[in-house]
Amino acid sequence: MSAAPLWTAAEIAEATGARLPPGAAWTVAGVAIDSRTLVAGDLFVALHGPNFDAHRFVADVLARGAGAALVDHVPDGVAADDQRLVLVDDTLAGLTRLGRAGRERTRARVVAVTGSVGKTGSKELLRLALEANGSTIASRASLNNHWGLPLSLARVPRDVDWVVQEVGMNHAGEIAALAPVARPHVGLITTVEPVHIEFFPSVEAIADAKAELFLGMDADGVAVLNRDNPHFARLAGHARVRGIRRILDFGVAAGTHAHLDDAELDESGSVVAATVGGRRLRYRLGAPGRHWVLNSLGALAAVDALGADVARAAEAMGAIAAPAGRGARREIGLAHGGAFTLLDESYNANPASMRAAFSVLGATRPAPGGRRIAVLGDMRELGETAPRLHAALAEPLAAAGIDMVFCCGPLMAHLHACLPVASRGVHVATSDELAPIVAEAVRPGDVVTVKGSLGTNMAPIVKRLTAGPWGPAPRAAV
Repeated sequence: MSAAPLWTAAEIAEATGARLPPGAAWTVAGVAIDSRTLVAGDLFVALHGPNFDAHRFVADVLARGAGAALVDHVPDGVAADDQRLVLVDDTLAGLTRLGRAGRERTRARVVAVTGSVGKTGSKELLRLALEANGSTIASRASLNNHWGLPLSLARVPRDVDWVVQEVGMNHAGEIAALAPVARPHVGLITTVEPVHIEFFPSVEAIADAKAELFLGMDADGVAVLNRDNPHFARLAGHARVRGIRRILDFGVAAGTHAHLDDAELDESGSVVAATVGGRRLRYRLGAPGRHWVLNSLGALAAVDALGADVARAAEAMGAIAAPAGRGARREIGLAHGGAFTLLDESYNANPASMRAAFSVLGATRPAPGGRRIAVLGDMRELGETAPRLHAALAEPLAAAGIDMVFCCGPLMAHLHACLPVASRGVHVATSDELAPIVAEAVRPGDVVTVKGSLGTNMAPIVKRLTAGPWGPAPRAAV
């Protein structure tokens, strides 16, 4: 990628409609909204939140070398004529306009990814696949909402080949606002499940909200859809209404564009045989679980839609590894000898991702004397269906051969009541209460999965297990 400045003062002023002090002629190398992660040379965007106003950090970041600051008033401790101030009426609107300008000026081909589950994993697969085909930038972490998406696009260099952008939502209309900013050439919808169902009248309404992605696409764009999902026809119909004529499907159904022929699953990944656009491929994935296999099919279909080399992309996806909070695997040494394996799924949870996590746990063999243990927190935003969906987890837990289940949160009481007595660990109100109980219960040879919704806050359990009385993990598992 070019070492040229990311933005000049004049470009930012034109994009955002900002007022600049006379003589402002600086450049910035990046864009940041968090004063803690800002590096010298970044543009700092002072956003407002429900409980904070980032303008109070502006004087500090400018003193630490920020290239400029996007503000809606002159902050305390900063001179009104400071040439590094970019004054706009609303900083979030200014960031959105800057993101839109970043998208409009790049020569890159853009793929956007949404779906009820698998967004971040598919984004990372696409990042690896496209890096093997040229210069690539992908949205970091889960920057996929009303401020994360424009922030990601504002960071896009002019001369990159490929852009991968994750797009998320909790309510109808949110993707409709984001898609015209991203303007993807290819739109990938991983799947539709009853996630955030609390805010929707039906799963069909969730599918309609995901299909808002097509509102940002031109008729010559490509929709990539999961043929195995029951809402495929509904999504394809939305694409056609938008005028999108090319629809590529993926899955195990016969005749799909990216078709799964076979998959050999093991504890550390999978060997996949697939046919993509009539071309037979065999490749390895470095993250375990059938859900990664299916996500790889969608990613390869998107790569094909972009016109990149599919075989090169498939080979590159072997480097994928489950990230922290999304299946990362660690071996934790115990002070009294031996070790146990932690599968960290703590970032978030919904019924579909719970089932996927149980499948991976079930496929992971404990060492002699060890057990498969699931440590589970509430799944949020499920509305009236929450008690039933929590209780329904008992069946896939049993099918996966899980030996012991520990639970926290009021909704998990419904699962706890349905568990066989032999596998029923404790149920408590919070993760803070559960952490020492799980730490006391774990023994050498165990395999432990920790999973729950972000709002349930399963992090204390992971922290206790990875840095408990036995000390930090001596090595990462391979």
